[in-house]
Amino acid sequence: MTFVSTMRIAVLTFVLGLLSACGTPTGEEEPALPMGDFRLGHNIVIADDAQAGPLSRKADPDDWEAALKEAINKRLGDYDGDHYFHIGTHVDAYVLAVPGVPMVATPKSVLIISVNVFDDRTGKRLTDKPKQLTVFERSEKSTFIIGSGIRNSKAVQMRNLSRNAARLIQKYLLENPEWFGLPPREVREVDDPATAASNN
Repeated sequence: MTFVSTMRIAVLTFVLGLLSACGTPTGEEEPALPMGDFRLGHNIVIADDAQAGPLSRKADPDDWEAALKEAINKRLGDYDGDHYFHIGTHVDAYVLAVPGVPMVATPKSVLIISVNVFDDRTGKRLTDKPKQLTVFERSEKSTFIIGSGIRNSKAVQMRNLSRNAARLIQKYLLENPEWFGLPPREVREVDDPATAASNN
């Protein structure tokens, strides 16, 4: 990771801690969104060179891969369209908030991933370059006063981040409805301040 990338993830974590007055639901109860012809094919996650940002707990790459695969399968695996799409997710960087962070900041965890989508019929990637997404932690309990690192274990942080990553991946897919035989439409913007996408 470059110095700029390291600073970016540190600033994102700090700012989120200042702005997040409370946690918000993880959205698992959201109704299923229409996905047209979509059916999930290969769900590949690579995390072996993921970089831990400043003041982060360390996570095993295998744990990241398992958590993200499970979340993506849960979010996208039930669609039964007749057109397979393969999703490749690379874990670029992360911060898993540690206990003892000064209460003035109370940062939450953050995850940066890059996503590739492949069309099974053509065997080609659908975009010229990966889509980078920045994912913030959301939790069922408030972390404003004591911070994510104290309230949530590492496993819980990773689970929350993975669920939100899957949610953002689906949003990204639906920003390209023509891939799945869907009519053009406006995709609702994510209005949750705890989750955001980067357009790199």
